[in-house]
Amino acid sequence: MFRNMVTSLFAYGRVRTTNAKAKELRRWADRMITLAKRGDLHARRQAMAVIRDKNVVHKLFEDAPGRFGDREGGYTHVAMIGRRLGDGAPMSLVELVGKKEKKKPAAKKVAEKIKKHVKSDKQKAKEATKKAPSELESKDVSPKTAPASLEQADKAKGGQGQDKPGSES
Repeated sequence: MFRNMVTSLFAYGRVRTTNAKAKELRRWADRMITLAKRGDLHARRQAMAVIRDKNVVHKLFEDAPGRFGDREGGYTHVAMIGRRLGDGAPMSLVELVGKKEKKKPAAKKVAEKIKKHVKSDKQKAKEATKKAPSELESKDVSPKTAPASLEQADKAKGGQGQDKPGSES
């Protein structure tokens, strides 16, 4: 049960459980973070014996030295959140402490690239609309780009078209 709770704690950053389990979970989590700060192969294998998800172990070993490098212990925070509705058991929230690494710079770079492409597409569209009227005058109108009314077609060709029905010449 504690192996699953430790795995969930590192996967999601917090776990909601009873007070007694939270106090024991704190011991397990602190030991795993200490192993992750060591970072050698033996420590990784010891962590894999407890945490059953390789991706969570990899994430822990990547993040722990930067996030908990300046701490000598106390990597978790247990906050009492009240009592459980069903049986009235005291509940706690176990969270990891320490500065969280921000991944916003990478997201900003992606957003800037998207904006550049969007701006260039918008600029291309504006240039195409500027060129379009002059090209229509010199070219024949195709069925796809044909104007909706006969008057617009006559104006585009520059000549006078056929007489409209109901009008006298």
